[in-house]
Amino acid sequence: MIDKDTIRHRVWNTLTEKKLGRFPFPLTHRIPNFKGAEQAAHHVTTLKEYQEAKTVKVNPDAPQLPLRTQVLVDGKTLLVPTPRLRAGFILVKPEWVPKGEERKAASLKHIRTYGQEIPLTEIPTIDLFVAGSVAVTKDGRRIGKGEGYSDREYAILRELGQPHMPVVTTVHSVQVVEEDVPKDRYDVIVDWIVTEQGCMKTDSPYEKPNGIYWEEVTDEEMNEMPVLKELWEIKKKVKRI
Repeated sequence: MIDKDTIRHRVWNTLTEKKLGRFPFPLTHRIPNFKGAEQAAHHVTTLKEYQEAKTVKVNPDAPQLPLRTQVLVDGKTLLVPTPRLRAGFILVKPEWVPKGEERKAASLKHIRTYGQEIPLTEIPTIDLFVAGSVAVTKDGRRIGKGEGYSDREYAILRELGQPHMPVVTTVHSVQVVEEDVPKDRYDVIVDWIVTEQGCMKTDSPYEKPNGIYWEEVTDEEMNEMPVLKELWEIKKKVKRI
């Protein structure tokens, strides 16, 4: 079994050497933007899970900008985690965005102009969860950039009582790997892999996390991500009740 970091660097190198990446550069140490991201976003819209969704959570990285834009164009509510979860989540309702400004509203630079940060208790039911990836296997094991934010986001939503959400990732086809990727218990499992070529259902045998593994949360993480403190206080309040 190859370790996750080895696979990350191989994928980053492949995208760079084959000139399949796009701004921002370098591609390393981030969810890499890729040529064909628009086609992948279009393919997502053909999924029943997307078509039936009213609220979609999408990661804030560059390759998912076309999909965030499409969510708003299609009249759906968009939920975007702030970078490193430092300020929780931003909600953007389609009625808050003037027609023709959806791409601007979905960009990290301008999203706060159109949306608003919301308390965890006000997050609506999430019907579809979109995660960025560095690499993913055909059976749904996902490798991010190594900081665990998508895993943490999914766990936070589950901790709040959200039902299990279908998970989609959009990647370039070269990011779909054959290696036996390690899986940790907190890893988010992908139900659909969508590339510039189309959609692939994983039918994964692995389970998704049901919440936060609090024993693995460090004091540093609690300080860096106030959203975790907020969630912990919510949990304590519920227990007292």
